[in-house]
Amino acid sequence: MTSLVEIGAALAPLVIVAVLLVGFLWPAERSMPVAWLVAAVVAFAVWDMPLEWIMAASIGGALAAIEILWIVFGALVLLYTLMRSGAVDRINEGFASISEDRRVQVVLLGFFLATFIEGVAGFGTPAAVVAPLLLALGFPALAAVIAALVGHAVATVFGAVGTPIIVGYEQPLESVEPTIAAEGMTVGAYSASAGAWAAVFNAILGVLMPLFAVGMVVYFFGDPEERSLAPVTSVVPLCLFSGVAFGVPYALTAWFIGPELPSLFAAMVGGAVVVSVLRAGYLEPDDTWTFPPREEWPDYWVGTIEPGSDETDAAMGGEESMSLVRAWSPYVILVVLLIATRVIEPIADFLQGGPIAALDTGVGEFSIGPALEWSAILGTELGGAVDWAYVPGTWLVLSALLAIPLFRMDTDQVAGAWREAGSKIVSPLIALVFVIAMVEIMLETYSHVEADVVAAAAVPDGSMIVVLAEATASAIGPAYPMIAPAVGALGAFIAGSITVSNITFSAFQFEVAQTLGMPTQLLVGAQSIGAAIGNVIAIHNVIAALATVGLVGKTGRVIRLNLIPLAYYLIGGGLLTTLFVYVLFPTVF
Repeated sequence: MTSLVEIGAALAPLVIVAVLLVGFLWPAERSMPVAWLVAAVVAFAVWDMPLEWIMAASIGGALAAIEILWIVFGALVLLYTLMRSGAVDRINEGFASISEDRRVQVVLLGFFLATFIEGVAGFGTPAAVVAPLLLALGFPALAAVIAALVGHAVATVFGAVGTPIIVGYEQPLESVEPTIAAEGMTVGAYSASAGAWAAVFNAILGVLMPLFAVGMVVYFFGDPEERSLAPVTSVVPLCLFSGVAFGVPYALTAWFIGPELPSLFAAMVGGAVVVSVLRAGYLEPDDTWTFPPREEWPDYWVGTIEPGSDETDAAMGGEESMSLVRAWSPYVILVVLLIATRVIEPIADFLQGGPIAALDTGVGEFSIGPALEWSAILGTELGGAVDWAYVPGTWLVLSALLAIPLFRMDTDQVAGAWREAGSKIVSPLIALVFVIAMVEIMLETYSHVEADVVAAAAVPDGSMIVVLAEATASAIGPAYPMIAPAVGALGAFIAGSITVSNITFSAFQFEVAQTLGMPTQLLVGAQSIGAAIGNVIAIHNVIAALATVGLVGKTGRVIRLNLIPLAYYLIGGGLLTTLFVYVLFPTVF
């Protein structure tokens, strides 16, 4: 039986993350190296993990981080290319011109545009881009941040072209590959299937998210003397229709295409459907709701940038002559490329093919081809790879390159876009390398003793993650599905990233499910329920969004307000998970 000392030791790296990130508000690039060091010390002292295994696990984590950063870099290059060309401004103007009603603008920009940007860029980008655009339209700064954060939450499940699933699920679940293989599945196929269940959960819960975004803006930023939800009534049909218009293609894409496109495709299809309906004269509210006069706004609504000022006007100053079709075209190209590389089997097989050349050295075996692979790292059984040819980063970069002649961009514009994208990945580079290295150590702490029966008796029976999972399962038991989403939310709140939350807790959810005899795919999918909504209170995301509208120091106020959609999502997600596990799909692997 696992001792309290072993449980405490396994929990120590996560406690350090929570204390440093949340308690002392250290940035991730400072706190994650400390957490990695604690994990390494615990692995060495308690699990008797040799130093070469600790370093090998860390190197494998670093390779996974490089793969993530290639996706992030591609996503940011494409986004900043469109921003420099004026395409993003033109897309925003197209949405804003449809209606002057602030409630409708919340749906179109705070929900559809934010979910679209989440699908192509992720990593906190939607709120940082959409909040200043809403500010430019005349929203109070605080309202702009709330709308953007709440609106994009459902799309974070798949983040930047599937990163939270492709990497966030697959990387940690490699540790349970034999169990998955015994069911006739690869880790990639299993992750995609669990991601599909996550899409179902979040599509159901997400139907109400446009209504929540509108309701929070109306209630907290209407007449300061008389708060009321009455103005929401006339846009309930629009909000529910928008939730369904997003949720249906979202779930279908996850099931039938894969994890790269659900958020992107759902935002494009759902947004186009809703815009067409509004232009046809349907679902537009009879009255026009707006904010109180500027002079009645409380001081905490606004920051150093005034709505409608020169600074916000600059954010809207896109190229007026650009058509909407032209502005959207690089993303259409991206969708075509992603579908072709995943659905057309010969192309997919080629991009995931074997090595072209290999080199055996004293520190491991290196393979070069569609993937750059390092196996037998430092003489251990551990390995890692960067699947540069297949991951979405390559196709994001190609789409950005094709956008250059399409928008007739000059050298300065292109250089500025690439320079800005490059500068944005420095901090994530440090944070991701160390957090994934930490998780790899936690996952692999038992791997070195599997071939040595004698040594196995001297260390805890299972990795750090297994120890934590068994302790949790023992403490909570059959009620665990109710709190499974809360685990994901905790990870997102602490780390500020659904990808990092998934990397940290996906294997944990899998092990708990195995211990309790519950469907593993459902509990791994439920991890993304909480991780998605956890983004609305993630300190890093909130601070970044506030900074874009000149509203520094209101982090606590934003988090308190966003506890409302958080409570809905976690309670609803827990009930939904319990229903799926015990009633609807109890036989799913």
